[in-house]
Order: sequence, then C-alpha cells, then structure tokens
Amino acid sequence: MKQILTSLLLLCASSATVIAEPTQTEELYKQHCAECHGVDRLGLMGPALLPQNLKRLRQQSAFSVIQNGRAATQMPAFKDKLMPDQIQGLVDLVYTPLKEIPAWGMKEIKASQLVYHAPGTLPDKPVFDAEIDNLFMVVELGDHHATLLNGDTFEPIHRLPTRFALHGGPKWAEGGRYIYFASRDGWISKFDAFNLKYVAEVRAGINTRNLAVSHDGRYVIAANYLPHTLTVLDARDLSPLKVIEAKDENGNSSRVSAVYTADPRNSFVAAMKDIPEVWEISYLDEPPAGFSGWVHDYNKVSGDAHKEEPFAVRRIQIKDYLDDFFMTQEYDRIIGTTRNGQGQVVDLDLRRSVANVTLPGMPHLSSGITWNYQGKTVLATPNIKEGQVTIINTKTWEIIKQIKTEGPGFFMRSHEKSPYAWVDVFFGPNKDLMHVIDKQTLEIVKTLKPAPGKTSAHVEFTQDGKYALVSIWDDDGALVVYDANTFEEVKRLPMKKPSGKYNVHNKLTRSAGTSH
Repeated sequence: MKQILTSLLLLCASSATVIAEPTQTEELYKQHCAECHGVDRLGLMGPALLPQNLKRLRQQSAFSVIQNGRAATQMPAFKDKLMPDQIQGLVDLVYTPLKEIPAWGMKEIKASQLVYHAPGTLPDKPVFDAEIDNLFMVVELGDHHATLLNGDTFEPIHRLPTRFALHGGPKWAEGGRYIYFASRDGWISKFDAFNLKYVAEVRAGINTRNLAVSHDGRYVIAANYLPHTLTVLDARDLSPLKVIEAKDENGNSSRVSAVYTADPRNSFVAAMKDIPEVWEISYLDEPPAGFSGWVHDYNKVSGDAHKEEPFAVRRIQIKDYLDDFFMTQEYDRIIGTTRNGQGQVVDLDLRRSVANVTLPGMPHLSSGITWNYQGKTVLATPNIKEGQVTIINTKTWEIIKQIKTEGPGFFMRSHEKSPYAWVDVFFGPNKDLMHVIDKQTLEIVKTLKPAPGKTSAHVEFTQDGKYALVSIWDDDGALVVYDANTFEEVKRLPMKKPSGKYNVHNKLTRSAGTSH
C-alpha cells in the first residue's frame, strides 16, 4: 500500500517551462501512468496527480524521480523509456489544474471503501505487553511507514506501511485501541493497535487537510481542500454517513482549512479558507440545546446503531478568513490567523469575533500550547516566518512577550508536569537546533543540537512528562529520546524521516502541552 501511494510522487514533476506537444503528452500519460493513477489523474492504486496534491513534492526533485524511479516503491525508472522533454511534458501535465473540481460524493466515497476486518471480529486484548496509555505512533515519511513504539522501554512494537503523504496528524480513539490516519490524497485508514492490523479504509476526499474523531469514538470527520467538503464517517468501518458541502449562504464554495473536536460541546469545529466563516457541527443524536442558529439536515443511514444522524451545522460569521487556528482548553473560543498578519479571536457561544491580536509573520497556531504563567493561562505559538515564539494572555489576548529564537519554528510542545516548553527551529540555516524555554521566566535555558546539519523537529512527551522525544527529520534520521529535566540524551532509534509522534495519554486527555 505504501508503495502504491508513493508512486504518486513519481509522476509528479519538475520545474517545467517547456511543454511537450499536448497530444503526445496525454498519450504518454495514458501509456505509462493511467494504470496506477487513473485516466482522470484522480488516483487508483497510486495517488491523485493534481497540483493540490503535489505541494510537498518540489518540481525540481520530481523530474529526477520520474527519470530514476523511487527506492522501496512500485514506481519504476523511466530514463530508458522517455526522453527528457517527454518527462518534462508529464511534469507540466500533472501540475496543470483540472478545468472543473471532480465529483467526489457519497457514491464515489462508498465505492472506495475497503473493510478488511468487520467490527467485532478481532480480539479485544492486545497481542503485545505494554502500557497502552504510553504508546506512541511515530509517522515515518521517508518510506511511508509508521512505528508503534513502547513509551516505557522505547522499543518498537510494530512497523506498518501507510498511505502516501500522511497529513494533519493521526488521531487515537477508544483508549488507544484504534488510530486513524489521513493522507494528503484523501485516504482515511483505521488501524487496530491491539491486533496490529488495518481494519478499514476509505477515500473521503481527493485532497484532504486533516481529520478529527468524536470524543465518544463514534464518528470521524475529514476536512477537504478538494472537493470543498467535510466528510462524516461511521468510525466502526468508515462507512460514509454524510458529505457536507463547504458553501456559504450565497453558494460561494470554500476549501476547509482544518477541523477539530470540541469534546465538552459534542461537536466538531471547522474553519473555512475561502469564506469568512467558522462552522460548528454537532454529533449529538438529538438537536443541540439552544437549537437556534443550527441548520438541521437529517441523513438516513442503514444499520442498527445509526437510524438518523443529524450533524447539524451552525455557521459563525467572522471578520476575515482563517488559515490556521487554535482552540482554548475550555473549547469556548478559538484564535486563528488571517492572511493579513492579524489574529482573530472567535467566541463559539457568542457566535462572533471578540478580539483581534497582531501576530506578525505567520504563527503556527495549530501547534500552539498553553500553560499557567503568574496565575493566568497563556498561549505560546511558534512562527513559520519569524524567529520568535509569541506568548499571549488568553483572557485579555494581549501579547506578553516575543521570545527571540534562532529562526522560524514549526512545532512546540510541553507537558503539565514539565517546567519547560520545547520549540524547533525548523526553517533556515539553524534547522538543527532545538530550544528549551522555561515556562515561568519565559527565557531559553538550553539549546540542543541533536544531529548537526539535519533538521530537528516535533517534540512529544511521554505520559508522565519525564522524557521528550525529538525527530531528526531526514531520510537517514532518528528518534532521539531526552531526559526532559536534565536534557541528556537517553536513546537514539534510527528511523526514515520521522515526522510526528503521538502519545495515547497526551492526545486522548487533550493535554495542554500538545496540539489537538
């Protein structure tokens, strides 16, 4: 499966300026590419070949991939079959947008569903001996795998293939038995960690941003860039329950920036990228209290457990678009970034914007964390464009401090039992550094260099907060385990470009020190 998905990369292309004769290029595509990627480029065994799906593949690298193939995948080398100008023509073709957004609704989603093990057919007891609450799932982008890791011994339990280009962070559910993955090209995969088996998959979209799981474990929802939809799935076997079109009241369509679960509200919260709205989607069986403002559209579903699933939507009009957002620990407010460098605070109960925050650069709010500082809750966020960490008072929404770093960062993490917050320097020449910030002095107290010359990224803590796990974001990378108090290295595990790592306890308890 991972090989199938990786083949997507291959057909993607390089930085082309010279376009081969269209008829010839189309014939070449049909001859060499369509069998795996579909005549319409929407994907079959291999991923979709559309510009929206190829953003992670730099065009300058794609030419080489098509020419030389890709190791550990089913993508062959075409250097003996295609001339450079022909390869360049394929590059241009797959980076050309389709004239119309493809249809991908209930019919297409249902047809893509794969059920490997029906609900209730696998044992309820883990096939391994480990503390479930301290399991990690480590995503390895280098060869499209993930590793289930024992967080007590730091020994791998199982390594599994994944779909191509996982995106948005996998989500644990049901006490750590199941974990759900979302790929860039729309595949949602359900993995039974107890039995070390995939149980179901479905393609919920063509270009997907992320997924969320209801806190009761009944529903999965996927936020899509293409088509402009939110797809609700039955968590048991990933059967599609509802496709919600992302449109405003005037019919203007929008990509969905992201969707998250608001546990105490029994709802999902989604931000729109192209219309100034935030949506709250209830997953209660009955209409939510205070029904005013909710658009109710029942969807009939077969099956004993699901008679009618409402998924009522409440639209919240806001002042500007939200590209990224963070939810408070109380789940009553969100803060999102806009395209003009402004932060916008939206009250979900009042259903309106209540404050603006000036946030220069591009803060990565979906990686924001909170902690108690001098009797108040503060939000800390890294910045993708500026070398700084912003500390914000979540009551007044005033900036308390800008902590200067050695370059722009991507991920920030902490733990309730740790006095420190860790932030990477993901972008720029100092990408191999990792800063440690004292949460009470708001000063950098340690700067680590886990692997000189290689990108250090994405910290996650163990269940008890005693250890911090750092990724060396390289094909010849590693997972480095540090004592979270002394900052001494404890262990180093070789891995293929490990990106995120996700601890059962921290994720399911919605720890203030990690993203949700």
